[in-house]
Amino acid sequence: MVTGYRKIEDLPQAIPVFPLDGAVVLPGGQLPLNIFEPRYLNMFDDAMGGDRMIGMIQTRGGGDRERRPLSPVGTVARITAFAETGDGRYLVTLTGVCRFRVREELGVMAPYRQVRADYESFIGDLQPPPESAIQKIDFLDALRSYLEPRGLAVDWDAAGSAPTESLIDSLSMGLPFEPAEKQALLEAVTHADRAEILIALLRIGAVIGDDDEPSMQ
Repeated sequence: MVTGYRKIEDLPQAIPVFPLDGAVVLPGGQLPLNIFEPRYLNMFDDAMGGDRMIGMIQTRGGGDRERRPLSPVGTVARITAFAETGDGRYLVTLTGVCRFRVREELGVMAPYRQVRADYESFIGDLQPPPESAIQKIDFLDALRSYLEPRGLAVDWDAAGSAPTESLIDSLSMGLPFEPAEKQALLEAVTHADRAEILIALLRIGAVIGDDDEPSMQ
């Protein structure tokens, strides 16, 4: 969890957004990015010179291919690692701070998109999570049934001892679900809700299978 953000007033109301389908970052989670498009290099330059905050968000169907409508919910994240490569790319890590609803998209002169964020629905993201009531054994069984047909494995001892909420968030971000499924995981109100959605997706994936799915890193 990024320190220094304890109430809504600590968060920026207008934020630049990086629309990237299939990529979500949850509060406390980390997302590595390889930035190479000029408009997003510009965005990260501006963020590094300011509050280091970026909104990660997916898009919805329809609209102009180059400017698709934004999903209603994203996550504001802080740049917590930054490096520049010899060929001009940025290798950055974002750490999620708080989810937001898009109140409105702003008309700006910058080459990247910006929105006015509403954090009211997700004020709990700024508080320590409550004691878990999630049945970890059910979750781990569903995870095993999803991974084994794909020839994937995890360190089950480490998974069994890891905090349940952290494990659920990491898998929600890291497993190769469809963008709409990632969005459902992002928008889940509580960790228990997210666990329920994740278990359902794992069980569906275990039945359907997909030899073409990318390997989990």
